[in-house]
Amino acid sequence: MQSLGNDFVVIDGVRQSITLTRESVRRLADRHFGVGCDQVLLVQPADSGQVDFVYRIWNADGGEVAQCGNGARCFAKFVRDIGLTDKVLIKVRTSAGTMVLTVEPDQQVTVNVGIPEFVPAHIPFTAEKQADRYDLHVNGTTVTVSVLALGNPHAVQLVENVETAPVTEQGPLIEGHPMFPQRVNAGYMQVLDRDRIKLRVYERGAGETLACGSGACAAVVAGRQWGLLDENVAVELRGGQLQVRWAGMGEPVYMTGPAATVFEGEWQLPD
Repeated sequence: MQSLGNDFVVIDGVRQSITLTRESVRRLADRHFGVGCDQVLLVQPADSGQVDFVYRIWNADGGEVAQCGNGARCFAKFVRDIGLTDKVLIKVRTSAGTMVLTVEPDQQVTVNVGIPEFVPAHIPFTAEKQADRYDLHVNGTTVTVSVLALGNPHAVQLVENVETAPVTEQGPLIEGHPMFPQRVNAGYMQVLDRDRIKLRVYERGAGETLACGSGACAAVVAGRQWGLLDENVAVELRGGQLQVRWAGMGEPVYMTGPAATVFEGEWQLPD
């Protein structure tokens, strides 16, 4: 499946028992020796009466993560398409908590991504105190970023032009910066207007992707914190556009966008 070019292998773990290891995920995600994808998503049965499914996510490097907004939209389409549910409001549990997915009349999906976390220790991020901006020393230069978590940690910086931003060179250095003990997604945001931005994201464990849903939400939160953006913002990514809404502190972030199935198939788990 894909959402704005961010591509996924989505697996039905409800009607079959699936055990994924770091190595099996890496093999599956490999674009030469496997199927190829940015992330692997696993649908599992609900573990309580409070949710409809359990949602697990692995990056292409085999590391399990707590959040993937683009993947969540694919998740909602997947479980409906293969007949696991006919609900239009779907509750799923991730390791970061419960996520609510709403299938809109036009078949786009709105994701309640949750309330942003700014406390450094909870992101996690090594800082003496909480602030709207932080300075990172990266390869001899100082980069000013907003740092927050939306299931995953994000470091967002403002740039004049996303096309010339040093995403591929600097992104890996920010991803693995020692101030982020669990690594971080590095976002590069260009503000076009108060209701429109451009964004590129170097994702931890995946590299630069055509779109990052949680990264789009983090960028809007950062822009709102800096007084640059209004409540509803169109986010232009290399793979397409998302609509993000955030009312402000203490409120959840909502993201709306498409999801599509590319093909279906079978894959033999390696021994």
